[in-house]
Amino acid sequence: MNSARTFGHEVRTLATPSAVPVVFIVDDDVSVRESVELLVRNENWKPEPFASAQEFLSHPRTRVPSCLVLDLSLPGQNGLELQKQLSLQHIDMPIIFITGYGDVPKSVQAMKAGALEFLTKPLDYNALVNAIRKALERSRLALAQDAEMQELRTRYALLTSREHQVMTLVVSGLLNKQVGGELGISEITVKAHRRQVMQKMKANSLADLVKMASKLRPGRPAIDLT
Repeated sequence: MNSARTFGHEVRTLATPSAVPVVFIVDDDVSVRESVELLVRNENWKPEPFASAQEFLSHPRTRVPSCLVLDLSLPGQNGLELQKQLSLQHIDMPIIFITGYGDVPKSVQAMKAGALEFLTKPLDYNALVNAIRKALERSRLALAQDAEMQELRTRYALLTSREHQVMTLVVSGLLNKQVGGELGISEITVKAHRRQVMQKMKANSLADLVKMASKLRPGRPAIDLT
């Protein structure tokens, strides 16, 4: 649906891990929404309450630390269906399920699909606060890692084609003389390019550069960078 696409587009904005955390609350019971909203405000977080999955999906948001307190049984699209939709859209948001039915099979299904916690009504508000705090910390760390990756990609894009080649060979373990032999350039030229690579990537050592290369291409040999 269009609303889902709008929501998915919004989460691709710039990550801001230090911003005020947002707690999304999706429950068709107004009394639950209001009580959870009050709890969230008391913890100096920002509540965003909704009565349905459709309302939640139609609401744009920025990339700040956030989590979703989600009722299992909702009119229209239920909680498990919303969880699945967010997963399909690659929206990584910690989810805390709440339910008044204590449905064990559905709670197992939700946890297997990545839910952080599953709480039953009437809610234990201390347990809910602890779960939200844990979820927001997980979200903050994920956003910080995302911001770090964005910065690394920006630095890497500043390298020239030759600097890309030099970086690839250097992090693969070749000495300057060997890099020069591979590229058909002098060792002095290799040293100059290597110095530029270190400056542009803001690497303090070869070990730093290798770590950066690994993050840019996780699970693949450093030589595959270009």
